[in-house]
Amino acid sequence: MPVAVLCGLGPAELTHIGGTCPAVQPEVFRQIGIRSVDAGEKQLLNDLQLAVFDMRHIDEMGMRSTMQSALAGLDVETHLHVSFDVDFLDPSVAPGVATTIRGGPTYREAQLCMEMIADTGRLASLDVMELNPTLDVRNQTAEIAVDLMASLFGKTTLIRR
Repeated sequence: MPVAVLCGLGPAELTHIGGTCPAVQPEVFRQIGIRSVDAGEKQLLNDLQLAVFDMRHIDEMGMRSTMQSALAGLDVETHLHVSFDVDFLDPSVAPGVATTIRGGPTYREAQLCMEMIADTGRLASLDVMELNPTLDVRNQTAEIAVDLMASLFGKTTLIRR
């Protein structure tokens, strides 16, 4: 829903908050790891021609290739915002979310995704959502989310050139 509103779809009270509508052009969005989309969302994604890299794409192309495609075209003018939905992860890795859907990225796939974003040097803002501590198991999801955010901000195992 936030993407739809930013693209100018929805009630005027939301779509015109910033004064211009749409606030953002659809071609700037990249959605990674999608695996559960209802019929209305499918149509909207198609109509807006959003760049979506669903789990089938990741399965077929691998996370590295997916992220190279998603990050292509970034330049010094790019304000890269990451909206980290923790339920993007497979529930075997991150059970502490409200909507668990099997088949999401593994921890390593997610970490590579975050590291490749960090490598661009363009990360400018971040929001984290869908973490639900009351559903977590021994703080597993929260710890993984923090670890992935550290990778997003540049934490690496080795010094990369």
